[in-house]
Amino acid sequence: MTVDRAVATLAAIVALSAVVIGVRALSRAGRGAAVALAAGAAGLITGVIVLATADGGPGTGNGVVGAGAAVVLGLAAIVLGIVARRRRLA
Repeated sequence: MTVDRAVATLAAIVALSAVVIGVRALSRAGRGAAVALAAGAAGLITGVIVLATADGGPGTGNGVVGAGAAVVLGLAAIVLGIVARRRRLA
């Protein structure tokens, strides 16, 4: 396993955890919305950095697939965090 692949996998796990927290925040009136926003942003930024520095495409060991998943999941977590936060303030 290459370092890029490990970083991308970790970013995807963080972003997936943020999505789970964001979904729970929706059902708990905003509790955890800030955590979902922060973890989603961390996964998103890390995924973008890995994608920007990757030398090859999917299957080359550069973490492109994991980084792509981190970007998508990070964006989803940010949206869920924003929606949960707005529900709490409303």
